[in-house]
Amino acid sequence: MPQKILLVSQVFPPDPAAVARVMGDVGAELASRGNEVVVLTADRGYDDPTVKYPARSESAGVRVRRLPFCSFGKQSISFRLLGGVSFTLQSVVHALMLPGLDTIVVSTAPPMVSFVALVVGALRRARVVYWPMDLNPDQALALGVARQGSLSVRILDWLNRAILRRADVVIALDHAMARRLERKRPIAGTLVIVPPWPEEDDVAQVPPQDNPFRAAHGLEGKRVIMYSGTLGLANPVRTLLEAAEQFEDEPDLVFLFIGGGAGMSEVRSRNRPNVRWLPYQPFDQLRFSLAAGDVHIVSLGDPMVGIVHPCKVYGAMARGRAILYLGPPESYLTEMMDEADFGWQVRHGDVAGAVAVIRQILEAESSSLERLGAKGRGLIEGKRTRRISCGRVCDAIERTDAEAALRAGPVRAAPVVR
Repeated sequence: MPQKILLVSQVFPPDPAAVARVMGDVGAELASRGNEVVVLTADRGYDDPTVKYPARSESAGVRVRRLPFCSFGKQSISFRLLGGVSFTLQSVVHALMLPGLDTIVVSTAPPMVSFVALVVGALRRARVVYWPMDLNPDQALALGVARQGSLSVRILDWLNRAILRRADVVIALDHAMARRLERKRPIAGTLVIVPPWPEEDDVAQVPPQDNPFRAAHGLEGKRVIMYSGTLGLANPVRTLLEAAEQFEDEPDLVFLFIGGGAGMSEVRSRNRPNVRWLPYQPFDQLRFSLAAGDVHIVSLGDPMVGIVHPCKVYGAMARGRAILYLGPPESYLTEMMDEADFGWQVRHGDVAGAVAVIRQILEAESSSLERLGAKGRGLIEGKRTRRISCGRVCDAIERTDAEAALRAGPVRAAPVVR
């Protein structure tokens, strides 16, 4: 039976944030199944608050209501907190005024948005689906930006336990995240594990000689090692940057960083001749910008396993690109690498190891890198496509029985909100 489903997320397409993209995909798929889908989100860009979006819009059957004074940029924790609190309180009011609500879906953008589901779920007797993309205060504590026992940490801990107790379905991104959630409160009866997915299925491959992005940015004939996406404090790349300094005399090797985030300041501040930086690229240009990288970088901080889940890897794998993973040896990435050998893993701080791998990449034949990338693409096409993973998330949202959703198979493709 069709439902009225509310998605509450501070980011939503066309915002380039990864959370926005998967929320948009899920909204479009749910609407294509005949559900009435409403979205509450912010009216300005999360990374760039100078970008303003229409207050109301509709795309692919999804009605979007954008709220003001909810995004003030990421220049300080205080500004982010102010925007998150404003969005959360406004969302409570708007959600309570929405008639006929059946299900409310919340993620972790902002971290306190689960409060909306707790209030609305109680007062409107709506089903609650909790889909965390990262875990706080776990992340703040691991990064050293919050103190154990502080008021903010105690509030977020309480919200975590409360939403896990109240949620009808909890969707974790990987097994390590599921274990962390389980330690906060037993959730075996409501848990579904579904990883994120690439931007699109059936990605057309773009040969280097036919790639306008390579031509426009002077990358023709060069070996490109790329980081594309948000570079946060949870994704350190210092080891890579220190290794890159040893290749400054290699004119055919470029380290290209595309995106935003707090970590980009370190990239720009080093000002090395073989390290370049570009802002986020428009969605319709991603097929060219992502294809411009011969090898893609994915980084996960040592204490971040089960706390964050960088999903940029799926887009790179879908495009048949080899992966250089910077991070601990036990993570969702190494689990996938055990299934299909599609790249390299280097621990943080192992500059010599990074230099050795980069030397391999520089000297490798293009066909060797393509064979590695093909293994990753095969893994995506086998069981991690957008059609399969997005469909499983929507099954979990629609069904009251999480175990049934876990058993659900692939579903048809659906349009995407952009």
